[in-house]
Amino acid sequence: MKVIAVVSAKGGVGKTTLAANLASVLGAKGRRVIAVDFDPQNALRLHFALPVDHFDGIARATVSGASWRSVMFDGIDGVSVLPHGALNEDDRRAFEAHLDSDPLLVRTALDALGLEPDDIVLIDTPPGATVYTRAALVAARFVLNVVIADAASYAAIPHMERLIHTYALPREDFLGYGYVINQVDVGRNLTRDVLKVLRDALAPNLFPGVVHLDQGVSEALAYDTTVMHYDPLSQATADLRACGDWLDTQVNGQTALPRSVA
Repeated sequence: MKVIAVVSAKGGVGKTTLAANLASVLGAKGRRVIAVDFDPQNALRLHFALPVDHFDGIARATVSGASWRSVMFDGIDGVSVLPHGALNEDDRRAFEAHLDSDPLLVRTALDALGLEPDDIVLIDTPPGATVYTRAALVAARFVLNVVIADAASYAAIPHMERLIHTYALPREDFLGYGYVINQVDVGRNLTRDVLKVLRDALAPNLFPGVVHLDQGVSEALAYDTTVMHYDPLSQATADLRACGDWLDTQVNGQTALPRSVA
């Protein structure tokens, strides 16, 4: 299986929405995709029409000793969804203690699913340096770092690169890491200026295109679906399909990204 951790050094970059839509894009390409919500906000499921009042998920399964397969649900485009689930504070602390004491927990749980070598697992993580992000990086074969074209996102890049260098890069099975610039509004002068800086700084690890800011993305979430279903002809859908093609290429070894971290 090809495990992709979707990360960001700061919040507000649209990481969960991007992860859900990329899972849908890759699933529509014929890949078997498992979307894993490793963010306690438990929001990834909302893109795949899981009920708002559904509480089960991988966190509760881990605490109770159950298999992650017991909380797997079928979503659109053949994407299998592993929601994080809702926890009370005692169970949340217990789950985080499991993660802290067993760095290989995610990898072990995914191995138990019996996935095929070409199956893709996308793990959505909370922003920043958390025990969840660390666990996902330890399991990941590829890391997709989501940024936006603003100064704060640019300034936070070295922080996430240090985490990748610590928890992912030393492993022999790690394929590499890349960046995607999300929510781009090319009508703003500052955005265009920062976009140029990001492209210069992040090449050649950067998805060559961008994902444009598109109202259809947020509207799709309101209808419990992904933008490629809500508005298949939108700019964002075209961007996400291109990003999915690029990501598919990276994890399947046709073109390897540099492994070094600046």
